[in-house]
Amino acid sequence: MRRKDKLLEGDAKSPPPRLCDHPDCSRAGLYRAPKARERLNEFFWFCLDHVRAYNRAWNYYSGMKEPEIEAEIRNDTVWRRPSWPMGGGVKNPRTQFVHAVFDDAFGVFNDAGPEAEAKPERETFDVEARRSFSIMEIKPPINLTELKSRYKELVKQLHPDVNGGDSAAEDRLKEINQAYAVLKKIVPS
Repeated sequence: MRRKDKLLEGDAKSPPPRLCDHPDCSRAGLYRAPKARERLNEFFWFCLDHVRAYNRAWNYYSGMKEPEIEAEIRNDTVWRRPSWPMGGGVKNPRTQFVHAVFDDAFGVFNDAGPEAEAKPERETFDVEARRSFSIMEIKPPINLTELKSRYKELVKQLHPDVNGGDSAAEDRLKEINQAYAVLKKIVPS
């Protein structure tokens, strides 16, 4: 004899449909909505019209202050798991062992936490600016007063009256004038 599945038999009695939890509504309650923020696993069952009205009026954050809302959003972004800033925070015995045993010449294992050494930011300059620094024989970072004093030194050395009309000195002076004009635009005051 073959066994028939109870679901396929057809004579199994299904439970009666839920009624809408809204007062004075006799339609089927097919759509669930949470009862409260503290009880998210308990539901009201509404018909389509009443669940739409309930959802329109629902505010998960009602009654919470701004810092509480921010903390709630922060917790939700990390799935309510503990977290800390990258590179800092909890010290792991394994990483402490790595720091103690290995010589980290390139700083691969360094923490970027609060006790980490701050590295100065390196400015990037275009080719013309780098060439101008080279012509003026100075290295960044410099300010405008240092640039002016270096410019004055070079002009005094290469002035035509001092060099007796040497054409190489005049060409070098022209290069320095152009380099000074470029650097004057990018060097901070």
